[in-house]
Amino acid sequence: MENLLVLTNCPDETVANTIARAVIEEELAACVNILPRVQSVYRWQGSLESAPEVPLLIKTTATAYPALEQRIAELHPYELPEIIALPIAQGLPAYLNWLAAETRQ
Repeated sequence: MENLLVLTNCPDETVANTIARAVIEEELAACVNILPRVQSVYRWQGSLESAPEVPLLIKTTATAYPALEQRIAELHPYELPEIIALPIAQGLPAYLNWLAAETRQ
């Protein structure tokens, strides 16, 4: 089973908590870390932008990823939310087994 670390940034803590709770309650992920605010600098529609954001680190499986991506997109207020999935190449076997067991297959 392939495990993934999914990253997304939210405009505030309310949105971050809403997304985190939904994906855990719906068993689309095993764990979500809500990180402290960061300052993001990016180009959007030709303009340089800067905004505070709240990052989420979401642990899931490749099998659950399509539904997770769709759910994040539904709940996210951004026109184009950042949703990036990175493979988890290695990890404590017991943790990775727990991750898979807690995520809907």
